[in-house]
Amino acid sequence: MTKTVPSVSVSYAQNGASTKSNELGMRPMQERAFEKRGEQYLLIKSPPASGKSRALMFIALDKLTNQDLRQAIIVVPEKSIGSSFNDEPLRQYGFWTDWHVEPRWNLCNAPGTDGGKVNALGSFLESDDKVLVCTHATFRFAVDKFGVEAFDNRLIAVDEFHHVSANPDNRLGTHLGELIARDKVHIVAMTGSYFRGDAEAVLAPQDEARFDSVTYTYYEQLNGYEHLKSLDIGYFFYSGPYSDSILEVLDPAEKTIIHIPSVTSRESTKDKHREVEHIIEELGDWLGTDDATGFQLVRTADGRTLRIADLVDDDPGKRDRVSAALKDASQKNNRDHVDIIIALGMAKEGFDWIWCQHALTVGYRASLTEIVQIIGRATRDAPGKARARFTNLIAEPDAAESVVTEAINDTLKAIAASLLMEQVLAPRFEFKPKTPTSQADPDFDYGEAGYDKDRCNVGFNEERGTYQIEIKGLAEPKSPEAERICREDLNEVIATFVHDKRSIERGLFDEELVPEELTQVRLGKIIKDKYPELDDEDQEAVRQHAIAALNLTQQAARIAAGDDKEQGANTALIDGVRKFAMDVRELDIDLIDRINPFGEAYAILAKTMSEDSLKQVAAAISAKRTSLTPEEAKELAVRAVRFKKERGRLPSISSADAWEKRMAEGAAAFVRFKDEGRYE
Repeated sequence: MTKTVPSVSVSYAQNGASTKSNELGMRPMQERAFEKRGEQYLLIKSPPASGKSRALMFIALDKLTNQDLRQAIIVVPEKSIGSSFNDEPLRQYGFWTDWHVEPRWNLCNAPGTDGGKVNALGSFLESDDKVLVCTHATFRFAVDKFGVEAFDNRLIAVDEFHHVSANPDNRLGTHLGELIARDKVHIVAMTGSYFRGDAEAVLAPQDEARFDSVTYTYYEQLNGYEHLKSLDIGYFFYSGPYSDSILEVLDPAEKTIIHIPSVTSRESTKDKHREVEHIIEELGDWLGTDDATGFQLVRTADGRTLRIADLVDDDPGKRDRVSAALKDASQKNNRDHVDIIIALGMAKEGFDWIWCQHALTVGYRASLTEIVQIIGRATRDAPGKARARFTNLIAEPDAAESVVTEAINDTLKAIAASLLMEQVLAPRFEFKPKTPTSQADPDFDYGEAGYDKDRCNVGFNEERGTYQIEIKGLAEPKSPEAERICREDLNEVIATFVHDKRSIERGLFDEELVPEELTQVRLGKIIKDKYPELDDEDQEAVRQHAIAALNLTQQAARIAAGDDKEQGANTALIDGVRKFAMDVRELDIDLIDRINPFGEAYAILAKTMSEDSLKQVAAAISAKRTSLTPEEAKELAVRAVRFKKERGRLPSISSADAWEKRMAEGAAAFVRFKDEGRYE
């Protein structure tokens, strides 16, 4: 293998905490969720493999037994995920009762069409039985047929909640809105993705405000594993057919899921079967098919026999046999059952193969949720599995003008996804303004030197996976909603920012960029649009917290990557934040605003893309660089007014400070555009 530069590499403590159970048989995430069992509306945000299905069982049983709810209806996106809610002997682990679903009421296992299953759900509502499992589709049709009032006094639990959307065309979203408006059901929503509905909100804001959240982070999950110690995330570029380059990133000795590109994507050769054949040919000599499982048998150059599951084959008989072999419960703990799985749309959400060490995805995936789900396939804990990785293989931009724009867009989106995953995998941030009266918090460890009242301190709570960082001049959120955003939703804000095309283009390729144009103006505008109900002060507080989270993670990762990997590897990121805070004279918000948030991403890009392609991308972006838009001029003028309030004078066009000069230019452009009648 020649391509080994990960864009994100995070190491964890292996303290075993997330796999240990309490006296009721609950792991830490489940215990945290169970503490909120009395809430009418509960949203559980927790990574794949953290035990959400069982957490729901505990909560549902309590609601049925102690909260007088009549029934629980578990709603899953596809039939295969219904098996997550099969019977569980919870009593043998310490809980006071077992989880049981009558076979006739697990509609994911039932034959027939959704029409028949809707009638079955109607029969269930009339029965005295307690639990039913069905797909999102069956539930939608049932609400259409029976009306929301038929579900009164019941628990509706929605698994993989990110499938829901507030878009009026999304029927499940509409039905949930109606159920919440009627206010006679309990709802537990669960998602393994930290990006609600990607571009579209999952719920209307007024509905979401009704939910109490339980958040269990990737950091807490992976830090608490027993075996898995580190996770690498990388994107790599290739030219020519991807199947010729795949062995540069694929190690046949690693248990791997390969997701080949959609036939409609730029990376696809348009012949998916030939692509699979080519991958198999690259791996070694084909020996035939295993009669029992349908797996392809391939002998590698070093004499090993690989067992390869092909889920791309369209022949239903062949694919169903392979799929059934992968789901064989008796093989769950057999590491040698299968070596490589090749899939297109399958083996993502809800697919459980604990031995997977490498999730290799060819072609850019437009959905952040999908990327989180794919990475989740490799982040299971398993004996002997110390390292896992996710690789995104992307076609280098081609000189042909017709595809260069699309290729550049894919490249920028892959970088954005990588930046976001770094945020998701890092500990949580708790920012505090540094004032003369600031003092140590007993819940945080401030390092060997302890708390220093004369400096900005960085504390860490390993159990909660939380940084506490003091920053001079930091604005604090005033309203409950702004506090909630700063506590729960900074990654949502960062997701919108790093996916803003103009921001990432300029951050990567504009050599004349003044970073504050992105960190203050562009991000400020994004927050104004995203949270129009917040006042100016709260919008500014959210902006400061979001840019601090993004830039501090980037700086910490840069420092951690430069340090000796072996030295305290599991604390590399926290050590990086501390070192950055100590290396600067004062950690203040102006300093953080002066950091280009895309600077580290460019350094990785320069290592992974060929020099010619990099120059081509830079030239294509530079060619379309535009002067200030009226909107940007207005935002700069607003910043100029704020500057005047703070300094008692307007920014100067001749200032040596690049940001002050840019504000002055923006204010002048704003006046000019106003005179020209460019504003309504």
